[in-house]
Amino acid sequence: MILYNVTTNIHESVHDQWMIWMQHKHIPEILATGKFSSARMVRVLIEEEMGGVTYSVQYATDSKETLEKYYQEDAPAFREEGLKLFGDKMLAFRTELELIADY
Repeated sequence: MILYNVTTNIHESVHDQWMIWMQHKHIPEILATGKFSSARMVRVLIEEEMGGVTYSVQYATDSKETLEKYYQEDAPAFREEGLKLFGDKMLAFRTELELIADY
């Protein structure tokens, strides 16, 4: 299993709007692509010097190939929408993880 992890720091001034968008639009639409089997959203429990609140969303997919397909077919439009709505009030970085084992 591959986990596509998106860590986002969101400015307090748009936090509530971003949270509603993430939970009711963005995450459901990413899952609706059919390329991910589940998603988990967590709050990162550190205080950033730059301020804001940091979250991580982990999307589970079956393979690196499926993730590559997501990058090519879907990711640009999703990233563009986030930038359009939140601009420099949102800073995100992405990591790819391979699940070794669940205990």
